[in-house]
Amino acid sequence: MTGLWLLTSILALSEAAAARETLVVALGDSLMAGYGLDPEQALPARLESKLKADGLTIRIQNASVSGDTTAGGLARLDWAMADKPDFALVALGANDMLRGLDPAQMRANLDKILTELKARGIKPILFGMRAQRNLGTDYVNEFEQVYADLARAHGVPFYPFLLEGIAMQPGFNLPDGLHPNARGIDVLADRIAPFLERAIRGG
Repeated sequence: MTGLWLLTSILALSEAAAARETLVVALGDSLMAGYGLDPEQALPARLESKLKADGLTIRIQNASVSGDTTAGGLARLDWAMADKPDFALVALGANDMLRGLDPAQMRANLDKILTELKARGIKPILFGMRAQRNLGTDYVNEFEQVYADLARAHGVPFYPFLLEGIAMQPGFNLPDGLHPNARGIDVLADRIAPFLERAIRGG
């Protein structure tokens, strides 16, 4: 009887572990927040749907704020991570670039975000951004190098360009030419979901 009880307990614990929900928080700006779209059309929601369809027990909480800079993301980190997620999608920097802010300060802010997440036991996943070419070669190079350098320094999964596949394509963006429309979000979700699944399953 004792052996049967022990076996039953082990199986129950195994099932509970298998069913445990992975919590992911998206820390981003309008590109993650779903500017101009319904909440269920935003990228985090679409990624959650795709990953669930692939068998992951997952919830992606959207803590992104339109207009946010890396400084803003850093300032609200306590609030955004209050639920102590397993992973954080860090997708900031586009507004730093659009405002022409110093890439060195952006680097410092992102470095602090990644450092703090790891200190809390939250696994960061970093998304990069590209700079508009009219800002000049020096700015573009310095800005874009920040992401690769930090991903390497912190040893975190890195997706080099959040908008890969839809940038500068009118059919996939809102009339402002900056934010993805629902079709664009679907393209991004199709491209990002396999990367995200590998990062999450890999721990």
